[in-house]
Amino acid sequence: MRQSIWERDVEFPSFPKLEGDIKTDVLVIGGGLCGVLCAWFLKQAGVDYVLVEGDAVGRGVTCNTTAKITSQHGLIYEKLLRTQGKEKALQYLDANQWALGKYRELAEETECDFEEKDAFVYTLTDWQKIEREVQALETLGFPAEFVQEVNLPFDTEGAVKFPRQAQFQPRRFLAYISRDLNIYEHTFIQELAPGCARYDGGTITARRMIAATHFPFLNKHGAYFLKLYQHRSYVMALKNVSDVRGMYVDEAQKGMSFRNYKDYLLVGGGSHRTGRKGGGWEELQEFVQEYYGIGKAGYYWATQDCMSLDGIPYIGEYSPNTPGLYVASGFGKWGMTTSMAAAHILTEMICGRETGWEAVFDPSRSIWKPQLFVNTLEALAGLLTPTMKRCPHMGCALKWNPQEHTWDCSCHGSRFEEDGKLINNPAAGDANVAK
Repeated sequence: MRQSIWERDVEFPSFPKLEGDIKTDVLVIGGGLCGVLCAWFLKQAGVDYVLVEGDAVGRGVTCNTTAKITSQHGLIYEKLLRTQGKEKALQYLDANQWALGKYRELAEETECDFEEKDAFVYTLTDWQKIEREVQALETLGFPAEFVQEVNLPFDTEGAVKFPRQAQFQPRRFLAYISRDLNIYEHTFIQELAPGCARYDGGTITARRMIAATHFPFLNKHGAYFLKLYQHRSYVMALKNVSDVRGMYVDEAQKGMSFRNYKDYLLVGGGSHRTGRKGGGWEELQEFVQEYYGIGKAGYYWATQDCMSLDGIPYIGEYSPNTPGLYVASGFGKWGMTTSMAAAHILTEMICGRETGWEAVFDPSRSIWKPQLFVNTLEALAGLLTPTMKRCPHMGCALKWNPQEHTWDCSCHGSRFEEDGKLINNPAAGDANVAK
């Protein structure tokens, strides 16, 4: 069944559509996990807020995650120490460990299938990468461990183990924290201006705003159209196969990931840049058939992640020229943990306080990274490709995705249904694909 396993057996609250003009202190735009957590923290802090969502809360990327809550984001800590220094590497680690602890605290209040699990990043090719990561974590005082044997159906060259991380059912958690929040659904923001946001039913006046829209849609500031790109990956839920007893991900970007949920094993893979050819369902199906002898999954779905230039999310002021506007984006494949950290950071900034983690996530940090040139070349190629089917975001060529039957943009990752209806932003409207 092509459906996320998280969509089953969850009673989710519904919220009204906004009608007319409204005034608030803080406007949160986006009803995924990060936006809802922002609203929750603002409410706890006694701040006047409104959250608006263009579709329905929790129906986007949050619904299609593998739902791992972990500070282990690939082999990132050796890289952070080398490129950012110990202080910022510790900020990154502390922020994510704090987020893990906050989930643990909130999970005591609701049934969201929260389970403590060890997390592993494995390698198929180079055990020395794992060793360097373990050494980096020792420098940061974190109890990581090099392990040679893992509970996977193929051989590896070793893995780094993070103890006492977690996994959960994200929609059950989101249903719990979103109840009683000041939320409006089916309220699509069409334009931002200083102090106000316009939608098709009126104007929202707000002193401060948080863009929690997955991919920031305001192009005039922040250069997010250069600082971000989007990546698709695919998941199959296999019933009654072996328990891997942990959460696993390959250190290679196009590798596989694993975790159990009740009597299902979630296997992820087939990833590629949105708008480009990749393994997709076919690669994942071949893997599942080879190692598990299963020809059909109980559930299967795809997801899309915003990738930053350096693997670190953008959390903080949207740009130096947009006072009162904040952003949370570029979570990569680790949006569960970093959504919690981002919501806390932004709420503290709005309240005039500091967490001590702001510097490492600063959206205005240097953009001179190798990925910038890749993104620039992709944008140029998309702009120069001769076709009448173009993305309304910035005019790049749309390409047909035969596996998912969608029109995809490789420049910035907007996606559209076969008839041109918008699926994924940063595009703010439908595409004309009838030409």
